[in-house]
Amino acid sequence: MDFPDSIKQQTCRDCLSGQSLGFEIRMAFQPIVDWHKQHIVSYEALVRGPQGEGAGWVFERVNESNRYYFDQACRVKAIETAARLGCDTFLNINFLPNAVYNPETCIKATIEAADMYAFDMTKLIFEVTESEQIIDKDHLQRIFSSYSKRGFKTAIDDYGSGFSRMDWLTDLRPDILKLDMQLIRDIDQSHDKQKIVRDVANVCRLQGTQVLAEGIETKEELDCLLDLGIHLFQGYYLAKPTLEELAKVPFEVL
Repeated sequence: MDFPDSIKQQTCRDCLSGQSLGFEIRMAFQPIVDWHKQHIVSYEALVRGPQGEGAGWVFERVNESNRYYFDQACRVKAIETAARLGCDTFLNINFLPNAVYNPETCIKATIEAADMYAFDMTKLIFEVTESEQIIDKDHLQRIFSSYSKRGFKTAIDDYGSGFSRMDWLTDLRPDILKLDMQLIRDIDQSHDKQKIVRDVANVCRLQGTQVLAEGIETKEELDCLLDLGIHLFQGYYLAKPTLEELAKVPFEVL
C-alpha cells in the first residue's frame, strides 16, 4: 500500500526529534502485575506532553497530517525511555490502527529503536487503542498477524466499551485482553458485571488469551476478580502512572 504524499518513512532519530509532530512528547509508565506471582510483569507506556500534560492535551494536537508520525514517535519514545530507565519487563505500547498503512513498513522504526537501545523485541506488547474508530477489522487482523510473526505480543484494550463484540475477540485472537475500567468499577457489587467477566474469561481461556483487568481502584474489586480467576491487574490501587519513572508496587501493604 502506498503512503499518502504527505507521509514518508521515518527513522528512529526522526521520531525522537519530534519535529514532524510540532510538539514534544514524553512517556509515563504504569505497572501491570501478576498477583499470584506478586511481581510486575510489564509497564504500559502512556503518552504525556512536554510538561507532563495528560493524554487529552496530546491528542488535541493529533490530526490527519501528523497521525502517522505520532504513532511512530510514541513507539520510539516509549522504547527509548524504557531502555534508559532500565526496564527489563514487558513493555505495553499503544498504537493507532488507522495510522498503520502497511504493517511491515510501519514497523521499521520500531525495530530500529529496539536495536538502537538494546531493548528485547520479544518483550514488546502492542495494544490497539480506543482513541479512534476501527472501521476495517481485516486491516487490524493483518496488523496483528504481522506483529505476531515478528515476535511481538498483541493486546485489545478497553474490552467492554468499544470492543465488546465477541466476534472481534475470537477473530483477532490477541495474546492479551484488557477489560475496560468501566466494567471493573464496583464489580464486587454487580452480579451482571461478574457474569460478563466470567463469560469472557472462559472464551479467552479456550483460545489462549490472557485476561487483564485495568482500572483497579479498590481491594474489593481486586478480591472479586481474583475469585473470578483473573490474576493480571493494572490500576491506581496498585500504582499510578509516573512520568519517566518505573513505579514500584507495594505488595506488602496491599
